[in-house]
Amino acid sequence: MESVLLLSPITALEFVGEHLLAGEGPILSVYSLKSETESYRNCLKNVLGNCHIHGIKQCCLQNSETFGQLLAVFGGKCLIVLQFNESNGGAVLQEVSRLWELHDWIWDVQWLAVSNEKALYLGLALGHNSVVLYDYTVGKPLKEVHCEEKCILYSAHFFGQTWHELVLISGTVFNQLVVWRMSGSANTDGRIKTEKRISGHNGVIFSVFYLQNKGILASASDDRSIRLWNVGDLKQDPSFSPDLVQCLLMLYGHQSRVWSVKLLNDYIISIGEDSACIVWNYSGEILHHFKGHVGRSIRAVAVNEDQGWVVTGGADSGIRLWKIGKHILEEDGPVCLNLCGVTITGLPKAVTLVGQSQLLVMTDAGCVYSYCLISKQWNFILEDSSYQSYSLLEVVELLNGLVLCAIGNITGHIKIFLLSCPGEYIEKKIYNGKVHSLSWAFHKEYNADRCNLFCSGPEGIMVWLEVLCCNNCIVSVEGKHHYLLPMCKQRWHTGIAFLHQEDLFVCGDRRGSLLLYSCTAAKVTDGGSKLYKAALFPKNSSVELENYVRLDVKNPVLEKVTLQGQEPVSILYGLHGKVGATSVCFHEGFIYSTGRDGCICQLKVEGGQLKVLRSQRVCKGMDWIEQLFFTPENDLLVLGFHSISFVLWSTRTNEKLWSVHCGGGHRSWSYIRTNFQNIFAYIKSGDIFVCQRQLSDYSQPLIKECLHGRELACVRHLTGFKKTNCEHVKILVTGSEDTTMNIFAFSESLGYIEKLATINDHISSIKAMAVSVVEKTNTCTSAVLFSGGGRAQLECYQLLLNYSPTTCDVKSQVIHLASHRLDEQWDHMRNRHKLIKMDPETRYMSVAVLNDETKPEGSHECLLVAACSDGFIRMFKLQENNKKLLLLAESCFHQRCVLRVEVFSYQPACGQRRTFMCSAATDGKIAFWDITELINRVQSAHNFVDLEHGILDLGCPESVLQIHQSGVSSLHIRDTEKDGEYLLATGGDDNAVHLCFLTVDLASDAVEPSAVTKHHPNNSEVAVEHCVSHCSVQVIKKLSAFFAHAAHVTGVRILDVGLLASTSIDQRLTLWKIEEDGLQFLCSKFCHVADVADLECWKEENSKTHFFALCGQGLQIIKSQESGLTQV
Repeated sequence: MESVLLLSPITALEFVGEHLLAGEGPILSVYSLKSETESYRNCLKNVLGNCHIHGIKQCCLQNSETFGQLLAVFGGKCLIVLQFNESNGGAVLQEVSRLWELHDWIWDVQWLAVSNEKALYLGLALGHNSVVLYDYTVGKPLKEVHCEEKCILYSAHFFGQTWHELVLISGTVFNQLVVWRMSGSANTDGRIKTEKRISGHNGVIFSVFYLQNKGILASASDDRSIRLWNVGDLKQDPSFSPDLVQCLLMLYGHQSRVWSVKLLNDYIISIGEDSACIVWNYSGEILHHFKGHVGRSIRAVAVNEDQGWVVTGGADSGIRLWKIGKHILEEDGPVCLNLCGVTITGLPKAVTLVGQSQLLVMTDAGCVYSYCLISKQWNFILEDSSYQSYSLLEVVELLNGLVLCAIGNITGHIKIFLLSCPGEYIEKKIYNGKVHSLSWAFHKEYNADRCNLFCSGPEGIMVWLEVLCCNNCIVSVEGKHHYLLPMCKQRWHTGIAFLHQEDLFVCGDRRGSLLLYSCTAAKVTDGGSKLYKAALFPKNSSVELENYVRLDVKNPVLEKVTLQGQEPVSILYGLHGKVGATSVCFHEGFIYSTGRDGCICQLKVEGGQLKVLRSQRVCKGMDWIEQLFFTPENDLLVLGFHSISFVLWSTRTNEKLWSVHCGGGHRSWSYIRTNFQNIFAYIKSGDIFVCQRQLSDYSQPLIKECLHGRELACVRHLTGFKKTNCEHVKILVTGSEDTTMNIFAFSESLGYIEKLATINDHISSIKAMAVSVVEKTNTCTSAVLFSGGGRAQLECYQLLLNYSPTTCDVKSQVIHLASHRLDEQWDHMRNRHKLIKMDPETRYMSVAVLNDETKPEGSHECLLVAACSDGFIRMFKLQENNKKLLLLAESCFHQRCVLRVEVFSYQPACGQRRTFMCSAATDGKIAFWDITELINRVQSAHNFVDLEHGILDLGCPESVLQIHQSGVSSLHIRDTEKDGEYLLATGGDDNAVHLCFLTVDLASDAVEPSAVTKHHPNNSEVAVEHCVSHCSVQVIKKLSAFFAHAAHVTGVRILDVGLLASTSIDQRLTLWKIEEDGLQFLCSKFCHVADVADLECWKEENSKTHFFALCGQGLQIIKSQESGLTQV
């Protein structure tokens, strides 16, 4: 068995020139960092066997004659020395020594030079406060000295380049720092005396670092503090006085334990359990607070002081690069333009940024001014007293470089002009009332000399004007169409986007609705559309407006008509709630909308109607999302407001890129993103403030993408796509305690994952997932994903995966189908006062899918059975058209937590197909249910309403088996080559693995509930309880491995060719051969994933390779060749 992928916490980082070395489990990876924006992995190598890498120490001594860079890599009790070389632009790791194992835990390693010898030795700080002089070439300790302070260490740090000058600073379990040197005097027991004990921390000390040129010692502790101590030069003054040691600084900034601290010449770097990397100065001020890792901890940090790089590795298996330096340590705050000292008429009412150097301002006196951000100069544009008090300002830059401006007032006038020629304008009265909103929008043709202006006025009438510009002047303004918005209190549009594939455009309004309109000419009819209620579109909703068929600058033609606006062809009323939609855009065939409800909606047009694919919140606390930006790096930037702050959020790195305290979004503001910088301008307290920030200030690159921030609870294999080189791209989905699911692609040749999508709709931890593949081709797969977890929540999604053979890229689309929560079900139940209330804190422990065979091919409707922590087994029905998960039936037979559930079916030679369900609980019993009649009843229902009359009772199981002594934590069932025979594999908390041969007996007579004991050829016993039924499940043989693992078994899978796989908390994947007389042990593989929670197995098409995915505190994929297993 061979490991092909490992995603686990990053526990060690070290810079070697332009390369970064990272320890992940026992694997040492080398990343080339040619620049801060370009990084790639050069090579990886398993160097520590079954131990995790905890430290990497490079040799910096002058007398090393070895070509290349020597590295000491250690972790646990193991140590190995490697040689790092660069070859043809790549990195090569060669073993200089064997993998040595010591008698104690290694805390730190120091390269030591020996006088009059060319050899190099290692100083090893061990876990019980002793130091070993070690010859790594032969794996022999030359000398070992012990400190008189007998204790266990939590950290250690060496200083010195020879054994004589070697000093060790130990962080003890007694919250002290102990300083002692190898050449110190010994006591009567032969132990070296300590030179100093430094106290002050209120918790154990996790990290120690000494900077010689400042004579400062830094310590990080469990008490969430970092302390700096003045210890002087440890090399020159071996007998320093205790009075000279003083605490210089106590730094508090982390919200949890501090894992590590490093001292630089100008900065202090610390990382902690709160997933934060903090940059301090020596005055104790926080200069920067990096927060990009997800989850609970940053485990490793490395610094390249010459480049100004700080690299952090987290428990989320991600590696981030941060930049430190004066250009980012003190961010430029908002710059006030100080209008009091400028000759400007009126107070600013609206601001708009144009390009990267110009700001347009409209005042309450009807004046328009421009401000150059470079020259800091004001320029007068125009003045019109009819636009005072109330005015709107919208600006767009055409592809030919011209800037079009439109302003609207309270009397229904709209003035359109070019910024370069404000004196030549077109102004006409469009409405008999105020202009509520203005929006510029580019048509799908993207003509360089024209743009489209949409304006909303009284009675919900929206007018579309097309503006043509040429030779630095406005040639014409053509009135295209006019439309009618739904009836609401604030009846105007907030955003427009044209669709590229069809002759349609989508509009968002102030009521939070999304509307789909046709671009073709409106037809005047007596009646309205039958699709909408009269309350939304009254028949008398007509308004007198001035429709300009053709407006010429020299000879504008005015035609006054009274028409009824065109209604939308599709409407999603109140999609973003009552607070309103803020923007709509069209990107790669999908519609995206944002709103003040804090949600982003992804939609598409299907059959001429708007269809919501997915709605999600990207950031906790950001309740006002204003706009979306799609970057060339495939990052989605979210622009919005969090309380009183303007926020720029990255969905790819899941971090806040920029935050400006502007007072909130209820003001005129403008944001623009250029190739080099971001600019944000806003009005506050009658003045204008401008913030500018370079893109390089916050473009912190991802060296390695993260997986999850908490433990993984489940993993499922979705599908695979075959590449041209006969390799398969594997698609998997993982569910975690951090309430998210990740869909990612993995290829063996690349050796890393590519995250395709993240789903974060759960409000509590995810415990179980189930997948049903609906359609599959060589390049496309459609599947249904069910997920369940805490707070009695179920979610259902459709996953569309498309593979491009030319680019080898996989794109995913997530469509939310339905959701269900027990507390919401309870709130809608009738006569609930007569019933026992459902526990809203119920957790779904396991789910299984049963496809509806009566539905046509491609249908997503299916049945779902769920094992619940409140002792119930529940069955749900997915109705795709109604987007509902309906609770059909339930049973509380087990009367205790149900841990696992599976379904299987049997098709006899004659008669209908029988469907069975097996469930396992914490008492070690497995129950078998015949759910055929219930399924037939559900399938015979004519519509969804027929199923909503009440919750059915699943009744009693057909058979109950006592398999384990305690909880059944894993369960798998599959059929055999024999008709009506099945294999049932179970793993329990009693560390045992059992395999039962089952048969379905359809001719059994109805009997009263009873219990019998059957004896089998292998002398094993199975207690079977029968209940009244027309069929039963019988056990014909049972095979057992009572001590299969050293801890409870969390995953079992039955493979083909008579193989069984099991995994456990003991971090071992074991393969068993199914023999007639028992389970024969084949082989076992140590896994580097702690607390294994789930096991997933699959076999690629036309291949004899089995793949195993284990998840827990990380993810590991192991492959095994079938030929090798049979030989074993």
